[in-house]
Amino acid sequence: MKRVVILFAIVFLLSLSAYAQQKIEIIYWTHEDPNRTEIENRYIEEFEAANPGVTIKRVTNPSNKMAEIVLTAFAANQGPDMFNLQIEDEYAYIVNNRLAPIDYKAAGYDSLEAVYQDYMPGTLDSVTFENNLYGLPMELTNWCIYLNKRVFWDAGLDPDKDYPKTWEEMVEVSEKIVIRDGEIITRRGFDFRYPYYLVAMVPMAEQLGGKLISDDGKKAIINDEAWLKFLTYMQQWGPNGKNLGSPTYTNARNLFNKDNNDIAMCQSGLYQQGRIRADNPEFYDSGDWAVIPYPLFEDAVRDVASAYYGHYFVVNQQKPKENQEITWKFISYMLNYPEEYLVKVGLIQPKVRLMESDEFKNMPYSDVFRQDMERGHIVYYGENSAIIQQHIREAVESVMLAGRTPEAALQVLKLKVQEVLEEE
Repeated sequence: MKRVVILFAIVFLLSLSAYAQQKIEIIYWTHEDPNRTEIENRYIEEFEAANPGVTIKRVTNPSNKMAEIVLTAFAANQGPDMFNLQIEDEYAYIVNNRLAPIDYKAAGYDSLEAVYQDYMPGTLDSVTFENNLYGLPMELTNWCIYLNKRVFWDAGLDPDKDYPKTWEEMVEVSEKIVIRDGEIITRRGFDFRYPYYLVAMVPMAEQLGGKLISDDGKKAIINDEAWLKFLTYMQQWGPNGKNLGSPTYTNARNLFNKDNNDIAMCQSGLYQQGRIRADNPEFYDSGDWAVIPYPLFEDAVRDVASAYYGHYFVVNQQKPKENQEITWKFISYMLNYPEEYLVKVGLIQPKVRLMESDEFKNMPYSDVFRQDMERGHIVYYGENSAIIQQHIREAVESVMLAGRTPEAALQVLKLKVQEVLEEE
């Protein structure tokens, strides 16, 4: 009789476990990317089939809204099971104990050391905190300059010889390409990735000898002369200067694929190739586009390319342990296909095996991206890096759009970023 009771109890507990598993739903938030959506939806179907009772709900949002959406959700303790953000926006969740350390066993590794060995040296440093690892990279991305040869030809330029190597040449080339209707630009030579000032613009000040933060982390905005030259350059680029571009126009990257003779050059990552191929196969197959390195100032004292950043998959520590385990298992499943992420989406997952693969070496202009990544460094990330980026944005846009002098903008920028450092 006792044996029967024990057996019944075991069966009952197993049924409860199966029922609990049947009810597990993993909420996954990410930014929009049609090419990635296609393959990740397939991964979800395969994972659900291999793990009966588990449901993965993938929710996409505009990339420029993700940081705000995640912040609002976590403030209300309503964050998803997993999400990804750029590391400069994501790092605060790590240091404020909002994320769960990796469950390396659930992710299919024998040890934490084995996880680090799977990736290129240093690429997990930004998600390592107090000897714990908090994320795995969906992508590690740097930006170079995409160039539309047809627009160059239309402007009477040779894209193979006349492409800009310096920021000064970027002005000269853009002045030859730009078309205006009155003061409204209808064709730009180039324009910046304005929402992403830490990635796209801080390296410009660094080329001139500037630094965002001192080496000891105590002082903000180093080398006034460098920052003044950078801010003056942006002032002259904008509508109150040479009128070559502005944050008020449609993002240049979003126009590039259409090949409508309205943008000659834009900043973007290797992933842009997959989007060109999907949006405009004729343009992609024509080869009438190219990728060139991030320019330098003529009097640069440092050879610094665009910063690179990581989008890391991370897990909400507020979720039940069984959810966390399943989520790490799912993340690892998706990241087992770095070659497909590269070829179909253009995302670089910095696994050792991928960087040494033919798939990477055969991607168009992958050598340009790799060489520029070697010239660059990880984007600044800290507990308040998103706030610092907003202050840089205010400084740049104030000289471009509001008529503030570079000197005044620099004074305000130094004060505000210093206040952030002292609050950390």
